[in-house]
Amino acid sequence: MRHQAAMPAGASGAEAIAAPVAVIGARSLVGAQLLPLLTQQGRSVLALSRRGEAPSAAPEMGGLRWQSLTELDRAAGQAGFDPISHWLVLAPIWHLPDYFAVLQRCGARRLVALSSTSRFSKAASSDAGERALAARLAEAEEQLQHWASLHGVTWVILRPTLIYGYGRDQNITRLARLIRRFGWFPLLGEGRGLRQPVHVDDVAAACFSALLRGDNRAYNLSGAEVLSYRALVERVFMVLQRQPRFVTVPLPLVRLVLPLVRWLPRYRDLTCAMAERMEQDLVFDHNAARHDLGFAPRAFEPQDVV
Repeated sequence: MRHQAAMPAGASGAEAIAAPVAVIGARSLVGAQLLPLLTQQGRSVLALSRRGEAPSAAPEMGGLRWQSLTELDRAAGQAGFDPISHWLVLAPIWHLPDYFAVLQRCGARRLVALSSTSRFSKAASSDAGERALAARLAEAEEQLQHWASLHGVTWVILRPTLIYGYGRDQNITRLARLIRRFGWFPLLGEGRGLRQPVHVDDVAAACFSALLRGDNRAYNLSGAEVLSYRALVERVFMVLQRQPRFVTVPLPLVRLVLPLVRWLPRYRDLTCAMAERMEQDLVFDHNAARHDLGFAPRAFEPQDVV
């Protein structure tokens, strides 16, 4: 059954019809769930993408308009342009500094940006690419805070853990695809590393809430349920109505086989570090988001990956 992102606690009707919202990265997984949430609560939404076009399968929504960033930037320099104070940035946060100039010209006063807990979990990775990703996330967050301080913009950074939902994510959906294809799952060690997957609808609700609450602070967004990596995969097996079957793979064999597997386009981003993390705890406290944003995540429910 398809979930609807719930309206966050504390968002009154008066608040919900306040300033219009511009969304960068509106075609993303989070954007697909956030746009209807915004319009259902009376918001006027400007969805921004490179080409300014809605996805072909996107439903029509009142109060929603699509535009390219280039067109918006040109319009911002013309007489009669109405400033846009509230912004949501769902595109990779390291692209955000490229948008600072247009944000300033459009009159941004409040900005909510998605980052990731990978800033911390991949900082000491054995993979150089993952360490570089963590550094990019950290640098982009610092650049945002510095720019916002200089220009009087209130900011909120949201750092989700493992996002899943609707068969569009690159996390749980990938596990399900592998299980469907082979009927078993390769496991490094015992798979004891702890996880907190967070549903995309809960991330979307936190984004909405952050437009109204929380000032100049970063928040972790993790799921309500803490479970081992092995238990997470077992849950996916059960949803697919398959008996859980694991094949324990030693790390030297992973290092030997992985370069061959990466020749397949679907698996070209796999790394040994991903296998190593099966034994590492990736748990993040979301109490600050619960207190300030009314964040109320669900337990791990992978039913919509099938």
